[in-house]
Amino acid sequence: IHQKSYPASTTKLMTCLIAAENAKLQETVKFSQDAVFSIESGSSNIGIDAGQSMPMEECLYGILVASANEVANGVAEHIAGDMDSFADMMNKKAEEIGAENTHFVTPNGLDSDEHYSTAYDMAMMARELIRHEKILEFSSIYEDYLRKNTDNSFWLVNTNKLVRFYSYIDGLKTGYTGKAGYCLTATGKKNG
Repeated sequence: IHQKSYPASTTKLMTCLIAAENAKLQETVKFSQDAVFSIESGSSNIGIDAGQSMPMEECLYGILVASANEVANGVAEHIAGDMDSFADMMNKKAEEIGAENTHFVTPNGLDSDEHYSTAYDMAMMARELIRHEKILEFSSIYEDYLRKNTDNSFWLVNTNKLVRFYSYIDGLKTGYTGKAGYCLTATGKKNG
């Protein structure tokens, strides 16, 4: 449980934790060119364009349900000014909660040799994150739309298929990259 590994998009648990502690759901996030176009081609995204804006609530929804990398980047820039400063915030928070074998470089979890965590540390982050009920609620939804009832609605399907097939699984986050393989940090309740 203390072996360092690439966490892939389970990284976004910390991204959402920092957002939950440092932003309001009604805040507006405007996406920069760098936030949108610095992600790897073909990686998870929801098709945000540079210059577009979304409420933080929809951003968190997009991150937790669809694993949107460009949205994680935009949230990081909104909160810290740039992604490097946000990574510093992530690392400081990891240290505060006792995640001693974790180091973050990006808000989205795309592969980097200096970006790693452990199963134990991810559990520590999950424990902190589920204290924010809205976050757990977002991560438990299997499918829904952003911008419902508009000409610009976007269908989201949760990357965590367990929330659909097991009634006691109530959320959190999956991840995958070539170096990380398949990753999962999940929560659930069964028989109390």
